[in-house]
Amino acid sequence: MKNVFRVSIVALLSLLTISCGTTQTASEALAENEFRNDVYKEIVNDQTKFMEFMNVAHASKEADSWLMKDHMQMMESGKMMEVMKANPEMDKKMKKMMQEKMENDPEMQKKMMDKMKDKMMADPAMKEAMMQNMHAEMKANPQMAEGMMDKMINFLHENPEMMDKMQTKMKAHQAEMEKQQKGNKKKKQ
Repeated sequence: MKNVFRVSIVALLSLLTISCGTTQTASEALAENEFRNDVYKEIVNDQTKFMEFMNVAHASKEADSWLMKDHMQMMESGKMMEVMKANPEMDKKMKKMMQEKMENDPEMQKKMMDKMKDKMMADPAMKEAMMQNMHAEMKANPQMAEGMMDKMINFLHENPEMMDKMQTKMKAHQAEMEKQQKGNKKKKQ
């Protein structure tokens, strides 16, 4: 009987020791919905942890791509504009970060430009709002305006068809302006 008791105690202690040493991998721990949601809430409610998470995400090319895709969807849905209106400091930081990303990743820059161009062509109101916003930014930041002009000139030199279209539009615009000026002079007389 004493042997059975001893074996039972040893077995119980062994099981207890083994169970205390059990560890889960991150993916096993995150498989549990409630625990995963608690982790998410902890991260998004703590600025330091959130910034650490974002740094880790931006360090991963795949995660960075997902963030960019989500960012584009927010822009397309109009959610981004609402968030930025409520937080101008964040708006400024986001624009700066996006500009730096574009400068460092030409492929991403081309994709973004193509998407924006398609979106602007499909939505005239968005095109007008973006143009007004761009004009305001260029007036407020002459260096940015100069940089954009240089990029536009280089783009036009690389794309002769666009150069021709631009020249045609400029001539038509100039003719329209001259016509309006003549009309204004006649009204004054």
